[in-house]
Amino acid sequence: MTNSTTGMDQNRMISGAAGGALLLLGLRKRGVLGLGMAAVGGYLAYRAATGNDPVMAAAGLSGNATAAKPIFVEHSVVIDRPAQAVYDFWRKLENLPQIMSHLESVTALDEKRSRWVAKAPLGTHVEWEAEIVNDKPGQRIGWHSLPGATVDNAGSVQFESLPNGGTRVHVALSYRPPAGPLGAAVAKLFGEEPSQQIAEDLQKFKAAFEGNAKN
Repeated sequence: MTNSTTGMDQNRMISGAAGGALLLLGLRKRGVLGLGMAAVGGYLAYRAATGNDPVMAAAGLSGNATAAKPIFVEHSVVIDRPAQAVYDFWRKLENLPQIMSHLESVTALDEKRSRWVAKAPLGTHVEWEAEIVNDKPGQRIGWHSLPGATVDNAGSVQFESLPNGGTRVHVALSYRPPAGPLGAAVAKLFGEEPSQQIAEDLQKFKAAFEGNAKN
């Protein structure tokens, strides 16, 4: 089975699980909100079961999730530690699940390539391989996902040295949600929206990293 086929199966599983949950919630509620949730849930469940996207087809567009426009997210945090120390921790990719709560694991395959496993809505997960394409020790790490990734993404982390000895960490991420634009909406509904996650995770990273420095 190819990576692209596996990615399609994972996308349909996520879409089907989210659709079924929304459909049940919608049927339990009354009024316009309940009808809306049931409609979206039914749509997602149908698309997962058949592999067809009636909305995209009616618009004359491909139902392929990779046709969705990428979503851009960026956040910064100031950490009271030297840039090289922050970079060293981040560059050891296996440390990243300690920083970002949506990651289950990151496994280094060689100096540049790595395999990522991330949480998705309703207890599912997605996997992909990524490659570091820009690595300046103490300053910047840039990466992009490899072909066939379930989550098509690219981004960078910059480590800016500040006059007081601290570091401004700036994360910029571009990604396409596994189930397209509706996948992003469903993820946000279930508290799995990356913009919110990254902002919260960077604050947790700041608190933990500065706390460890004082111990």
